[in-house]
Amino acid sequence: MLPWLFLVLVVTLVANQARELDWQEVRKAIRRYDAITLASAAGIAAVSYALYSCYDLLSRRYAGHRLPAGRVLAITFVSYAFNLNLGSLVGGVGFRLRLYSRLGLDQAQISRVLGFSVLTNWLGYLLLAGTVFVSGTVELPQDWKLGSTGLRWLGIALLAVAAAYLGLCAFSRRRSYTWRGHELALPSWPLALAQFALSACNWLAIACVLYVLFRQQLAFGTVVAVLMVSAVAGVVTHVPAGLGVLEAVFIGLLGWKFSRPELVATLVAYRAVYYLAPLTVAAALYAVLEWRARHLRVQ
Repeated sequence: MLPWLFLVLVVTLVANQARELDWQEVRKAIRRYDAITLASAAGIAAVSYALYSCYDLLSRRYAGHRLPAGRVLAITFVSYAFNLNLGSLVGGVGFRLRLYSRLGLDQAQISRVLGFSVLTNWLGYLLLAGTVFVSGTVELPQDWKLGSTGLRWLGIALLAVAAAYLGLCAFSRRRSYTWRGHELALPSWPLALAQFALSACNWLAIACVLYVLFRQQLAFGTVVAVLMVSAVAGVVTHVPAGLGVLEAVFIGLLGWKFSRPELVATLVAYRAVYYLAPLTVAAALYAVLEWRARHLRVQ
């Protein structure tokens, strides 16, 4: 019930915020973006998508399949774009199942690819969020109940989980575990390190997109911290694209520093650059992948 209750809370909060917004001011704030700023944000977004697409290249090594790297990158890009906009069941799971199965991978291999990629994504989150929270450099609202000390303890906990995973991969003699009938195999420690590095760089790239769209008016560490909180909130609510959740978190944590129209304008620009523009490319690429897969099957 918790996700549903949280969703109701978020929807109520967003509705209240929307009624109080001066949408004319939001439009004016959006128009103030120049082409260079938007192009810079789009370029960094492209780097982020490229980094994320490499997750499945690591998964290819882990799962042991031999699909060409170009097709793996294309499938991951399409899955990520649809995942962000329509939710993980459609993008992260559905598109991978369809496209990989049409290229000859069985369900066990696809499950290993999917599980390893999801784990890679959140390992980088643990490392980056933990480091930022522990650093004590994050600017917080004065009335935020968790406080700087609580945030540091949360960061320590996140880093401890990340260290435990890396320790298992490096030193555990037992290399596989069974959970609910599924075998979970530990990767080698170099592969685990690659997971951390690749994912952390991707999360930093996402934060850079927001940092550019905020026109460097906000400390980069604060941008990272707020992004980390919004990512978890989006997962908890299961709202496709985190619609409303992202906005609620940013308004709640940064409303003391920026006007609401400025915040909403920034987030609208972010969604256009990081969500909608890549989705149009992914839709076209998906059509090409479907055509190629059908052509290969005919042959």
